[in-house]
Amino acid sequence: MLSIEQIEVLLLVAAVVAMLARRLHIPYSIGLVIAGIALALLPFSPRVELTKQLIFTAFLPPLIFEAAIHLRWRELKKDLPVVLVLASVGVLLSAAATAAGMHYVVGWSWMAALIFGVLIAATDPVSVIATFKETKIKGRVRLLVEAESLFNDCTAAVAYTIVLAFAAGQSVGGGGAIKTLAIIVLGAIACGAVIAGAALLLAGATDDHLVEVTFTIIAAYGSFLLAEHFRLSGVLAALTAGLIIGNVGHLSISSKSREAVEDFWEYAAFFANSLIFLLIGIRVALQSFKAFLISAIVAIALVTISRAIAIYPCCLIFRPSKLRVNLRHQHILFWGGLRGALGLALALGLPPEIAGRQEIIAVAFAVVAFSILGQGLTITPLMRRLGELSA
Repeated sequence: MLSIEQIEVLLLVAAVVAMLARRLHIPYSIGLVIAGIALALLPFSPRVELTKQLIFTAFLPPLIFEAAIHLRWRELKKDLPVVLVLASVGVLLSAAATAAGMHYVVGWSWMAALIFGVLIAATDPVSVIATFKETKIKGRVRLLVEAESLFNDCTAAVAYTIVLAFAAGQSVGGGGAIKTLAIIVLGAIACGAVIAGAALLLAGATDDHLVEVTFTIIAAYGSFLLAEHFRLSGVLAALTAGLIIGNVGHLSISSKSREAVEDFWEYAAFFANSLIFLLIGIRVALQSFKAFLISAIVAIALVTISRAIAIYPCCLIFRPSKLRVNLRHQHILFWGGLRGALGLALALGLPPEIAGRQEIIAVAFAVVAFSILGQGLTITPLMRRLGELSA
């Protein structure tokens, strides 16, 4: 885990990067990754091991929760069918296309290809939300990109669990997969709803804004950790808790306290984003790609193509309806599907006995590095060219 001294150094770097990124007009998250890469080359660089436990336990709960409390159900429910199709069918299409490519083009075993396909299929809410906050883009396209990136973790987690069960020699049929899906989804929603309901009930008994902020912290981490304890989707549980507190929290949290809650979570997201992107940069710099260079290049191309396969056909379903997604927004959904901490956490959490584990991890880091640096640097010019941002 991170020591206090390491956190101090990383926060100092993050603060300096934040100022420079604003002056240079580059996305803050990308500046952090570049700073992390540079920091890793220094002799006094903090040697921090980026692990699944660190990402899941420390970083994801506040980032997911903070994003969810700003999602308005009134707006979300209008586009919920689109979001759910993209987050389910889209993720499965993307995973299948990536896996097939890694098997037939690179020559990976079906098991290694399937594992990589599912862990890299979900767009990462951490990367996506950070980028869209920096561009200050509003409206439907931001809602679609952010909501899809939050929801599609559930599908990827279920597919990841099922594929790992196959890898362990367990027999999982169609009925078993449906049962697993139902348990993970309903169980995670229940965890989030119970924890959020309890937090709001307790918050309604006080008008102390510090206590009310504390209850939201308990809701964010409590829902995530409870779901993970039962091997459910912690992200979906935190998302549920955030949606409930963000949309019905006004019934228990006073207007003065709501401002304090929003300010606290804005900083909590900044803190978590700063550390996670710096650590990704450090790990990318230290990761050896030489032995897996061809696999990494092919994977980057396949993941990009697979994202297109996930977006355009799924959006075509809604073309005759009021939920039609215009082509400009489809382009942004496609190119804004960044990969990041979530895929890395799943890769780092692979059991040691999985064949090709080190190659899967190295290739996952290569895809994430390209996604954050390549797509992240070009998404803003793309949106400006498409007329979604003013010049």
